[in-house]
Amino acid sequence: MVEIKLETKLVGEIEGSFFIPSYQRGYRWRKEEVIRLLDDIYNIYNTDTHTSRNYCLQPIVVRKIKEQFELIDGQQRLTTLYLIYKFMNLRSGGFIEEPKFTLQYQTRTKSEQFLKQMDLSLKEDNVDFWFICNAYETIEAWFQEKGKLSVTMTNINKFFSENVKIIWYEVEESEDAIALFTRLNIGKIPLTSAELVKSMFLSNKNETQIKQEEIALQWDAIEKQLHQNSFWYFLTNDAGRLYQTRIDLLLDLISGKETEKKETYATFFYFDALKKQRDLKEIWQEIVHTFLLLKDWFGNHEFYHKIGYLIASGYKTLSELYLSSKEKTKKEFRKQLDTFIRESIAISKNYGELRYEQSGDYAKISRLLLLFNVESVRKNGIYTQWFPFDQFKYQKEGKTVWTLEHIHAQQSEGLRKQEDWKEWITLHIPSIEALGEKQKDLLQEMKRLKDKEKLERQEFEAVQAKVIQKLSVQGNVEYLHSIANLALLNYTDNIVLSNATFDVKRNRILQMDKNGMYIPFCTKMVFLKYYTPSEKNQIHFWGQADRIAYIAAMNTILKEYLKEEILIGEEEKYGSNDSYISGSVSDHI
Repeated sequence: MVEIKLETKLVGEIEGSFFIPSYQRGYRWRKEEVIRLLDDIYNIYNTDTHTSRNYCLQPIVVRKIKEQFELIDGQQRLTTLYLIYKFMNLRSGGFIEEPKFTLQYQTRTKSEQFLKQMDLSLKEDNVDFWFICNAYETIEAWFQEKGKLSVTMTNINKFFSENVKIIWYEVEESEDAIALFTRLNIGKIPLTSAELVKSMFLSNKNETQIKQEEIALQWDAIEKQLHQNSFWYFLTNDAGRLYQTRIDLLLDLISGKETEKKETYATFFYFDALKKQRDLKEIWQEIVHTFLLLKDWFGNHEFYHKIGYLIASGYKTLSELYLSSKEKTKKEFRKQLDTFIRESIAISKNYGELRYEQSGDYAKISRLLLLFNVESVRKNGIYTQWFPFDQFKYQKEGKTVWTLEHIHAQQSEGLRKQEDWKEWITLHIPSIEALGEKQKDLLQEMKRLKDKEKLERQEFEAVQAKVIQKLSVQGNVEYLHSIANLALLNYTDNIVLSNATFDVKRNRILQMDKNGMYIPFCTKMVFLKYYTPSEKNQIHFWGQADRIAYIAAMNTILKEYLKEEILIGEEEKYGSNDSYISGSVSDHI
């Protein structure tokens, strides 16, 4: 087991001689990087509260050889800190001390002397001097821009002594420094908070090597299980971009440092501070216990669906649910989950009044339909069916797969191109063919326009109107943008399919199902007409009976969460304009 010394140090406490070996390039930071470092340090002071928060720089990785430290990683940062100290020392007339550390170079022997003297007239002598001088001049310009030079220098020096820390990562002398340098700088396995926390446990001198190896094995097992997408996407909506190792999610959860809000290495600092108060063995047991709790939620059919929905809908984060579960029995936590779900879909009016095209309504309808899908799976197959959050959340090339769309479209939104018009006609030809011989003339017209070299808009719109009339149930169109005509579909990247009629979308769903593609449970139920009573079921159309049955299913499944039943218009409930309600579709065929 490689011995590691891992601790945090204030910048003002960095001492000693640092040796930079020949396998590293020289100093190469540019203006932007120097200013970013200075701004980060300067901004730790809150002018409103007159307090300074702690701030951490990236780790410095060293290997001690006799009385020197071989600087394996962190040369650019440490050199910039040296230059800041050097500037403040010179400009304060020695009032601010020189840096307590020195930098020596295996192959750049002149650079060490140059850093001590900072003779800017030698800038053009070699490329290393050029970059060092540029950084020094950038530091000087930055301080001048801030004004009140003595005050700013005093504050920066104070921050270095009280607030700004580095992570000191010291490996034993037998470590292969070149291999470690290559690994860190290529970035295949960057030094993350998780890796630092792991090192904290493995460098614990109070534990035997056997115990350390046991922790290492458990650590790897947890990481491996978190790489199971069914588990990962139950816990988070993140595809992994925010986490270089997935165990970071677990460590962030325990530390309360959510990824989007935390500073770099905030999670490590939490555990580093915790080890001063508690035994490392106890801390490790908490990590394992928390992981097992998540596994328990994942394996519990009811918790899986309720927690999974709350996270997938964006109403609650895993961290919020974890905190809510503390000090609660399973029964109490179950009640809390139900309360959260009710809150997540609570609105000031009835869902029947929401409209697809109204600002703000889209998100409310989408969340309700997600809950409808999740709860339908949960209640339909207790202990046998599980909603696949991994498939639902999967993103390809940054495109969300499932979005809110019309089950049956009766208007063309955004169809402006020749190729879109022709594709729309092509997609609807099989549906018109399915209506029988009486559609012969319309079919011929559609095929002629599809093959026409240049199709005019008025020609397309005229034939489109005829097709929609044939494939739509007659009656009012008030339902078009209501929840009774909306489902979660995957047509976001195909505007033609988005504007297709029910029968075309149904054929697409059937093809997807045949190909083994994932389709949300309720979307499949809609297009396979499972909600509609068989005596009123016309397979090619989406009409009044379908809408009524669809809403009735929502009210049944979501009864325990809805403040009131979803209402449908009186013309929907009692009207007879919908011709196939009376059992006749002759007007269409």
